[in-house]
Amino acid sequence: MTWLEAIAFALGVINVTLVVRRSVWNYPFALAMVTLYAAVFWQARLYSDTLLQGFFFVVNIYGWIGWAANRADAGAIVVEPMSAQSRGRWAAGSVVAALCWGALMHRFTDAALPWWDAAIAVASIAAQVLMAQRKWENWAIWIAVDIGSIGLYLQKGLWLTALLYAVFLVLAIWGLVDWRRVMQRQDTDNGIAAIPAVAA
Repeated sequence: MTWLEAIAFALGVINVTLVVRRSVWNYPFALAMVTLYAAVFWQARLYSDTLLQGFFFVVNIYGWIGWAANRADAGAIVVEPMSAQSRGRWAAGSVVAALCWGALMHRFTDAALPWWDAAIAVASIAAQVLMAQRKWENWAIWIAVDIGSIGLYLQKGLWLTALLYAVFLVLAIWGLVDWRRVMQRQDTDNGIAAIPAVAA
C-alpha cells in the first residue's frame, strides 16, 4: 500500500457514497480519485485499468454536466430504466469489446492478467456511461465489476484497493436497492421516475 493508494481509497468511498445518495457533488471526488488511481494501476502494470481512469475522467465531466443540468431543469435527478433491447445490445457489445481489448493487451503488452483486467475495464465503461445517463441498471453492472475487481486486486497485492472495492460492492447493492425502491414509489409517467436530489 502507498500513500497514493490510501488517498485514492478515501476519495473513492466519498465518491460512491455521494453517487448512491444521488448528489451531484460526487463528481469532484471522482475526478480526483481516478487521477490518483491512474498512477496506482500504472505501477501495478494493470494497463487496461490505467487507460480506464482517463476514460472515467472524461465521462465524469460528462456526467457532472448532465446531472447538474437535469437538476437545474427538473429540480430532481431523473432515473430512467433501460429497454430490454438496450440491455441486450449493451451486454453483447460489452462481451465483444472485452474479448477484443483482452486480445490486444495479451498480444502487445506485458500486462498482468490481461483478460481479467480487460473484462473489468469494459464492464466499468458500460456502468460508468449508464450511471452518467442515470440508468438504474448501472448498479447491477457495478456489482459484477466490484466482485471481479476484489479478486483481481488481491491477486496483485493491492490490498487497500481490494478493500475499497468490497466497500464499493456494499454501496452498489445499496444503490441498486435504493434507486429501484424510489423509482417504483414515484409517479412513473412515461417510464421515468423523478427522484429528489440530495441537498448539497
